[in-house]
Amino acid sequence: MAELEIKLNRPAVSYPLKIKKGLLGQLAEEIQAVHKGKKVVVITDENVAHYYGSQVTTTLQEAGYDFELIVLAPGEASKSIENLPGLYGRLVNFGISRSDLIIALGGGVIGDLAGFVAASFLRGIHLIQVPTTLLAQVDSSVGGKVAVDLKEGKNLVGAFYHPHSVLIDPNVLETLSDKAFSDGMAEVIKYGCIRDRAFFDKLKQAGNRSGVMADIERILERCCAIKQEVVEADEKDTGCRMLLNYGHTLGHAIEAYYQYERYTHGEGVAIGMLAINQLAEDQGLSPQGSTQEIYQVVKDFGLPTVLDQVEDYAGILPLIKNDKKNLNGQLHIITLKRIGQAEIRKVPDHFFDPLLEGGKH
Repeated sequence: MAELEIKLNRPAVSYPLKIKKGLLGQLAEEIQAVHKGKKVVVITDENVAHYYGSQVTTTLQEAGYDFELIVLAPGEASKSIENLPGLYGRLVNFGISRSDLIIALGGGVIGDLAGFVAASFLRGIHLIQVPTTLLAQVDSSVGGKVAVDLKEGKNLVGAFYHPHSVLIDPNVLETLSDKAFSDGMAEVIKYGCIRDRAFFDKLKQAGNRSGVMADIERILERCCAIKQEVVEADEKDTGCRMLLNYGHTLGHAIEAYYQYERYTHGEGVAIGMLAINQLAEDQGLSPQGSTQEIYQVVKDFGLPTVLDQVEDYAGILPLIKNDKKNLNGQLHIITLKRIGQAEIRKVPDHFFDPLLEGGKH
């Protein structure tokens, strides 16, 4: 089993992140390792409950836990702030106190929502993250960001709230659709681009889903270790943690323009990485040929490489000004000095304008 320890520069903020095949079946033992209470609320969605609800129920029952399983509709709509009163009501009716526990069992939506509920209910109760998608396992479950959506935009109400542990079972990835697996691979590829050339080459060699799954524990461990390094250095996302947003400045704008319906998060990030890298390459900010290398890996894992309708950039680019990396009125993006090393760079507002003319990527 791979185990990392997330340690932040604040007292009492340290927690284990464990990666092991079959870990979901040991959920009760893992709870007992970090939490002494016997009352637990598991928040999940219908898709995850279909595959793993019975297993989790049996595990908790046999261990003597008094628990409530809250099953929500899948999808971003469940993360709406309008759903919070109903969830808080369920916790009140179940008699949850500050000494009890919430388990987030699901992908990024469930992790964000259940995490925010844990952060805000009774000013904070214990939380364990059990991510079930590749995207959540390598990204959203690590680092303590939790949030809900307003009608005005995603993740506008949130907090930094770290779990008591993160439990990653690679076996649950077997039930992901190819589209969902590819969605997560965008973030996996990103880690190689920004931090580890050898890891990028490993993904290039793996070439497809089965190649990744053959070495999934080590791949997950490397992704989480990279995020751990960055988060420990910059918990609140004011400095080097911004490197994790490679491709996201444009990716978020693409997602928002299509109202989160046409492109998944990973698809937006994949298009964003390639577009930004090509623009940087054209302006001498990134090495010649690097975009083509990234393009091949992105393509191999079934991700889109260009926007279907490049004319839509006329509506997408204005959304970039709302991006959180637009600091003090100055646009900041992440570019690659080389594959494996990224930097934060201030760019002028017209940096993205070549996309309006049908840029290469």
